[in-house]
Amino acid sequence: MVEGRADGEAAAQLSEAAQAELLELCEEHFGRLEKLQNEIILSESDYTENSQEQSVNGLIATEAEMKLWLSAEPSLLAKNSEILLQAGKEEMLKLCSELELVVSCYEAKRDKLTETKELEQKWLEEKKQVLEAAENQKERLKMEKETLSGQSILLDTKEKILKMKTYQEKLMETLGDVLEVHVPLLQHESSSSKKKKNIGYEISEDLISLSEILEVLMNKVLNTPHDPYVTIDHTFWPPYVELLLRHGIAVRHQENNFKIRLETFF
Repeated sequence: MVEGRADGEAAAQLSEAAQAELLELCEEHFGRLEKLQNEIILSESDYTENSQEQSVNGLIATEAEMKLWLSAEPSLLAKNSEILLQAGKEEMLKLCSELELVVSCYEAKRDKLTETKELEQKWLEEKKQVLEAAENQKERLKMEKETLSGQSILLDTKEKILKMKTYQEKLMETLGDVLEVHVPLLQHESSSSKKKKNIGYEISEDLISLSEILEVLMNKVLNTPHDPYVTIDHTFWPPYVELLLRHGIAVRHQENNFKIRLETFF
């Protein structure tokens, strides 16, 4: 509405002579348009009589006219400076309106990009904070690792070994107590031939207890795991050996019946 009012005010600023000249130019060009329209109508009637020939001639004429218009210099519709100034103003107003629309579009795009940039910067700052925290954690762990010297690691290992030995001794004591209650030590009685006969084995003073047999078997496994077998000698009381074999605590060597070892427990 503002533009229409501006155009009306601009047209009112033209003098009567300029308006008359502009109307005369418009009537002249309108007459030329009517003449061209009549020629087109007449050429269409001729085209129906010999369509192929007319088509070729029309195409040649159109190409020649197109080349002529391309090579021709553009001419002004009016030479009146007042009319040209007014036309320039109108064209300038139209161009300004289009440029304002372009500026508005680019401002909206700029605002959108600014918002996206702020979000990306916020995301970048958060990632930087996470990275910084990770780097600090890395440096802290590195410093802690450097402070742990070889001596401290050795002391820690010795402490663990000592605890394991203490635990092992406690287990061995508990095992000895259980065996002492349920499997007491044998007593040598040389005068009691009746007991010897009933037992079926001669009791020697060199016999070791069941707990000692188990200790020998365990030490053999720990000291020489590649060769865990122990040779049965006169100190091993046969009933003890049979007890261990029958209850799956020990097993015999496949090739030598006088060798036994502890069963592998998982």
